[in-house]
Amino acid sequence: MTAVLEPTIDAPATDQESIRYASWPARAGALAVDALPGVAVIATMWLLALTTSQWTWLWWVYVTVVVLAFIATMLNRWLLPVLTGWSLGRALFGIRVVTRSGAPAGVARLLLRDVAHLLDTASLFVGWLWPLWDGHNRTFADLLLRTEARAVEPAQGKVRRTAGIVFLVAALLCAAGSGLGYQTVYRHDRAVEETRTEIAEQGPRMVEQMLSYGTATLKDDFTRAQALATDGYRPQLISQQEAVQKAGVTANEYWAVSSAVLSASPKQAAMLVALQGQRGGDAQSLKFITATVRVDFERAADGHWRIANLTVLKKPLTNEPAK
Repeated sequence: MTAVLEPTIDAPATDQESIRYASWPARAGALAVDALPGVAVIATMWLLALTTSQWTWLWWVYVTVVVLAFIATMLNRWLLPVLTGWSLGRALFGIRVVTRSGAPAGVARLLLRDVAHLLDTASLFVGWLWPLWDGHNRTFADLLLRTEARAVEPAQGKVRRTAGIVFLVAALLCAAGSGLGYQTVYRHDRAVEETRTEIAEQGPRMVEQMLSYGTATLKDDFTRAQALATDGYRPQLISQQEAVQKAGVTANEYWAVSSAVLSASPKQAAMLVALQGQRGGDAQSLKFITATVRVDFERAADGHWRIANLTVLKKPLTNEPAK
């Protein structure tokens, strides 16, 4: 018996069989192009802002760049796909994000999809690796939002050039911000060190001159002390000098025996000074005195330091000389 076999005819491919899903490397590359430039700029500028004094012009520059980089990244991820069909990274790798029915994903779905990627990360990155064995190459975010990343022909035009420009601009912004931050921090640290050195040298002498005076040179000594004070502290100093004159002038002479800079900035500083000295105009009435004061300094417009406040922490103690 001879069996006659009917020739087999291949069934036409269904629409589902013709769908190509984006590979894991392609999806990773597209995400890198979309996210890395913005993340690099935001992270760099934010760290620089944290090391910069708040509300200064440089701090505002860093914060402004952070906001602009975030907006640009989100527009590329959420709005551009609605207007053109894909983001920059997806255009470069030929990926289109659609719903399961093949309809374009809207702005809201794309936004929620990126938020849902937090689940991919929170699962110890298992969600990011899920496309390696999922039949439709989906992440947890895709499963949750019912989206698919499908492979299509890459966008025509200067996509590679545009991506290169984006990475170049991001690199330049990071380098410029880091360089500016380094220069600013370096200059600030150098100015602070100069302040410490100047106050350590000049501060004790200024305190000695402000607190020391003689009966014969009282007017000149008080005028010299007033010249060492800031405009804000001078009225208080003059009031104290007038009280000394009313109580009866007795010569005072102080020497700084120990000092320490408490704080320093380019325009302000504080110092602790231990003083010893003598009070009286002749050997019979001479008394030895000690005192401890805290002194605040401010740099004047002419670049010289002035005493902005002087607080007595340990009132002067007098001892009668041994006879």
